[in-house]
Amino acid sequence: MTDQQPLTYDAFVELAAADPAVVGLVLKGSQSHDGMATPYSDHDLYVVVADDARTDLTRFADHRSAALDLVIVTLTEFREAGMPGWERYALARAQIVLDRLDGELARILADKARLGADEAFQDARGWLDAYANSLYRSVKNHRDGQTLAARLDAADSIRFLLELLFAIDRRPRPYNKYLEWELARHPLPGWDTDVLLRAVDRVSATGDVPLQRHLFALVETAAREAGHDEVLDAWGDDLDLMRPQ
Repeated sequence: MTDQQPLTYDAFVELAAADPAVVGLVLKGSQSHDGMATPYSDHDLYVVVADDARTDLTRFADHRSAALDLVIVTLTEFREAGMPGWERYALARAQIVLDRLDGELARILADKARLGADEAFQDARGWLDAYANSLYRSVKNHRDGQTLAARLDAADSIRFLLELLFAIDRRPRPYNKYLEWELARHPLPGWDTDVLLRAVDRVSATGDVPLQRHLFALVETAAREAGHDEVLDAWGDDLDLMRPQ
């Protein structure tokens, strides 16, 4: 491709599909989320090559343009991508464009989409404590007249809350851009999606203390059902400040 003929997604897919070293192509990002692509959306493509293969496609490594971003990795590297890491959600909802491994790429993506039981439990413990910490600070700051600090802590708590809820369900948390998309198609068990999103929106924007406490009551129930009594009980009497009054 020349400067006058920039590399396009369709042209690259055709090129890669003709290369026997390529064992798979995986599309992530807005283009892999039905209805999320805009005129500004590029194609984010993983190019997976066999571990022992050589390919001229390496000349496109780290290619980035307004239309196409490429990541060229070996199969082993692809297995490890996002495990753990910020790429995990992107790959969990990625689409397979080409799989020459009889479904192996689909199995790899399924592993990324589902946290292991112990991994999820340990992650949830950490996120629960972080959520409680920010919530406690928000409510305490509101009580003490520190309104800006209270709102900032409330906003922080929502990040930890979402991480927690998805970890309890053994799923990587979606990026903020895809939160509504994800919940519309894959609701969190036991949670009303519309109610949860409205609460997340209001707490983030206003730090509404009664709503924070109401939300915490729901979270406490869910967390205890998931076996996290120890984390909650470590807060002792401070739980009273977080619970509905």
